Amino acid sequence: MNFQVKIAEESFAARAARVAEIAAKHADTVDAEGRFPREAVNAMKAERLLGIQVPRHLGGEGATTTEIAELCSILGQACAASAMVFAMHHIKLSSLVEHGTESEWHAGFMQRLAAEQLLIASATTEGGIGGNLRNSICAIEVSGGICRLEKDATVISYGSHADAILITSRSNPEAASSDQVLTAFTKDQYTIERTHVWNTLGMRGTCSDGFLFKGEAPAVQILPKPFAEIAAQSMLASSHLLWSGVWYGIAVDAVSRAQSFVRAAARKSPGAPPPGALRLAEVSNLLQMVKSNVVAGLKAYEDAKADPDKLSSMGFAVAMNNVKIASSETILEIVNHVMLICGIMGYKNGTPFSVGRHLRDAHSAQLMISNDRILGNTSSMLLVHKQDTSLLG
Repeated sequence: MNFQVKIAEESFAARAARVAEIAAKHADTVDAEGRFPREAVNAMKAERLLGIQVPRHLGGEGATTTEIAELCSILGQACAASAMVFAMHHIKLSSLVEHGTESEWHAGFMQRLAAEQLLIASATTEGGIGGNLRNSICAIEVSGGICRLEKDATVISYGSHADAILITSRSNPEAASSDQVLTAFTKDQYTIERTHVWNTLGMRGTCSDGFLFKGEAPAVQILPKPFAEIAAQSMLASSHLLWSGVWYGIAVDAVSRAQSFVRAAARKSPGAPPPGALRLAEVSNLLQMVKSNVVAGLKAYEDAKADPDKLSSMGFAVAMNNVKIASSETILEIVNHVMLICGIMGYKNGTPFSVGRHLRDAHSAQLMISNDRILGNTSSMLLVHKQDTSLLG
């Protein structure tokens, strides 16, 4: 039995647990230095986790969004930056899996990705449009079977370390800003010049610098479906759900530290309720709420996948937006509770109960994509759509 076959026969969770063990050893250094979590990503490649979403007939393992979200949670408990890199890679891969299997080039690229464990980055933001990924200023130009694109990408997470970039643009120079396409460029087909440095409060290891992107490739690398369909039918849901998996992992590890702290206090004063015990019960309740929210969202997405109309509906978009809003807001409440439970030992760095990194990473959740922008979109949809309130889904 060769090594790759042996790896593939193990459960996804077992393989992710080994990656998490490596990620945890370097998490504080990755955060402190704001550097790419290369050890964890190398371990993901060694465990062949970057290609698990690719369909089996293309050399992958056909992993579902639910299975990948679980791995995001496992990795999030060790190193949020490593988990976010993993999540963002699979968010972009979902666009290929859901919308590129009928395209010969994209099917071949997925085969290569699974075989070589390529890491995909995303370039959907742009100078001049803020965080509105559904609008582009730059336009792709096609001539003689070749496409060319230049984009001022204000953020390309781990762009310097990616093997390929999926990038949005207007479909042609005369197209409206919302008439977009998504194009795959491999590393040998583009150059990137750093324009902004990622020096942030948290999620420092994602290395989300800004770049001036210049690419040239065969035009067949443009995905055949409009980006509007790709965003509505796969990217929206996979982003909110996989990010939520990462945030849940951060919260799980923080609550675990709080539980250890309260247990240690209980051992020192047997017979007396330890300080923080009631808050621990409260935070356990909040953690379960996040879990229930994410699980319900994953089920809704898996159930809707067979119906493109449902995936593109306002009701589905509202449901996915609500998953993201609830997860991103509750995780901050959870980590804040944990800080109060652990006190100065949670506030200090370098203790078994430190949650400063967790708190700083958690603050990113409300900004990816901005909750205010999401709430604005949801409020507009609710003006014309009645929300589904049935407990049967």
